[in-house]
Amino acid sequence: MVVAAGGTGGHLFPGIAVADFLLANYPGSKVLFVGTDRMIDAAVLKDKEFERATLKSYGLKGKSMQEKIKALAQLPLSVISAVRILRRFKPDVALGVGGYVTGPTLLAAKLLGLPTCIHEQNSVPGLANRLLGKIVDQIFISMPGSERYFPAGKMYLTGNPVRQDLLDKAALPEKKKNDVAVLLVLGGSQGAHRINELVVEVVRNNKNKFQTAIHLIHQTGAHDESWVKKQYHSFGVKAEVHAFISDMGSLYEIADLVLSRAGATTLAEITVMKKPCILIPYPYAADDHQEKNGQYLVAGKAAKMFRQTDLTAERLGEEIIGLLGDTKELRRMSDASSKLAKGEAAETIVQRCLAMVN
Repeated sequence: MVVAAGGTGGHLFPGIAVADFLLANYPGSKVLFVGTDRMIDAAVLKDKEFERATLKSYGLKGKSMQEKIKALAQLPLSVISAVRILRRFKPDVALGVGGYVTGPTLLAAKLLGLPTCIHEQNSVPGLANRLLGKIVDQIFISMPGSERYFPAGKMYLTGNPVRQDLLDKAALPEKKKNDVAVLLVLGGSQGAHRINELVVEVVRNNKNKFQTAIHLIHQTGAHDESWVKKQYHSFGVKAEVHAFISDMGSLYEIADLVLSRAGATTLAEITVMKKPCILIPYPYAADDHQEKNGQYLVAGKAAKMFRQTDLTAERLGEEIIGLLGDTKELRRMSDASSKLAKGEAAETIVQRCLAMVN
């Protein structure tokens, strides 16, 4: 299998989940991961048993005219590079999971006559997947709502693949909770500066709570890590601050409440881990897809969601402290979250790919 994905954790992790499932359950299988040369790709894939290749490719949507011309000029070169990579690897099937490299890789696979499929994580697909949806053989979607963007007859609602280590953690008996509540703050693999600012202000306004009754674990992104650490230290609060978190399973396991953006992969992980959450969608996401993603959890009563532009630190602090003090509501939200989970997504996608090959 060729898996094309890269550039962000939200694209990489579903592709990794599918690849891991294939290798674990079908001995002798091989995976080639086609990604970018970004640091996030190298960091996430460094311990994986995949062959790797990188493609140079650029996006079109939301770019300046000069950037669009550059992207269009690069596209034929990227497709030619992808054809060479695929001819060398000789795959049976190609899966695109997102990122700029997906387009050239899937076009190359189509030119070579390979079975092709894409997975769309978000409720509103990006431009590349909308175009690829017209030519690929199968389309896997994560949540209801994105059907209208794709041709009928080749779509399957699979859910969003989640890494096996998280599925293993989710299957364990629930640990006994400590007296101190645990708040896990996530900003995505790149971090979320405005969320960092809001949470720092929340802690400043409620120092006593965060010194005695709430343990904070805060993933900030590399840019804000040092600043956030210094702020908490100045407040006398012993928080765990990380630029990036590799072992998400252990932290989800102990979290009582998750505060997060509304990227599709993070939401899939939250529901598999049965966690209540507060969502603050990234307001500049293409087609406002993060807010639409979040609405799926809100409708399922698993989350509360606030627009960043409307949210103050005072309001956010009230919500966090109110929820962490209401164990009954947290339990109800946790149960609702588990009902939205699709832990079998990677298996479903692999089975569909095998059927295409056969």
